[in-house]
Amino acid sequence: MVSQILPSTDGPGAHEAGVVYFIDRALATFDADLRENYRAGMAAVQQKRQAMFPDSAGIATLTNQRQIQLIQAIESTDFFELLRTHTLYGFLGNPSYGGNRDRIGWKLIGFEDRMAYQPPFGYYDGGEQ
Repeated sequence: MVSQILPSTDGPGAHEAGVVYFIDRALATFDADLRENYRAGMAAVQQKRQAMFPDSAGIATLTNQRQIQLIQAIESTDFFELLRTHTLYGFLGNPSYGGNRDRIGWKLIGFEDRMAYQPPFGYYDGGEQ
């Protein structure tokens, strides 16, 4: 589902950035209190999938178009908002948290990863000269 939220059609997306690894790490560490939200949310999504596409075996087995239809059916839920938020965090966040593999998200938005920023040439913070 994260690959439908940030697809890889016009450039790198959630898959290339390893967003699912970020979400796994988040739920194991700093967002562990949201695990139950994911369990309940994914169970509800699976129920919705089963109701919409009874012949399907799982979300990953759905065609691209059917995955989009499923997401459109759940996009007003709290779970989808949580998933979308985590997807964006995983795509644009610091790679040390498990996502943004190879700094893909940062490269896409032109973010320069520097530890410290230097003032431009000729800059001074002194008084009058």
